[in-house]
Amino acid sequence: MTRLSWHGYEARVDLEATRSCYAQAPDWDCPCGHCRNFLALARGRKLPAEILKILDALEIPPEKATYVCELYHDRDWREKGLLYEISWRIAGSVVQTPESRGNEGALWGPPVQLPGFRLMLGHESCPVEPDFPEPNFDLDVSLYLPWMLNEPVEGPGKRKDEP
Repeated sequence: MTRLSWHGYEARVDLEATRSCYAQAPDWDCPCGHCRNFLALARGRKLPAEILKILDALEIPPEKATYVCELYHDRDWREKGLLYEISWRIAGSVVQTPESRGNEGALWGPPVQLPGFRLMLGHESCPVEPDFPEPNFDLDVSLYLPWMLNEPVEGPGKRKDEP
């Protein structure tokens, strides 16, 4: 196990097990437009540099997320982007979280706000990747991403000016 630190979090990571799992894993494969938008950005390495730095150190391709969800978009989505939550599973365990009151016993550490995204480490109670080695935890980020696809955000057949 290798001990790694990210913004107040410390984890013991099984680098070999993590690399092995991702070497065999497919890209995120949800066919919806929001997920295809994430994939276009991830494959083009258009995520924040700090996220790419963490993933590169773990040899996790950004497009092989274990969870992707566009949470919502509001009237200003064209200016600020669409709010996504994205996770990547990691073999190992979280051994320290940033200081935070009221977080004792929680499955997730406190969110750390960084320029351009929010980061948390924790353990999802439902298996996202059932074949992932135990113990494991998730690197979870929330961030606004621009719409990159050449189709309306609401899907094919919608007008581009519809919110």
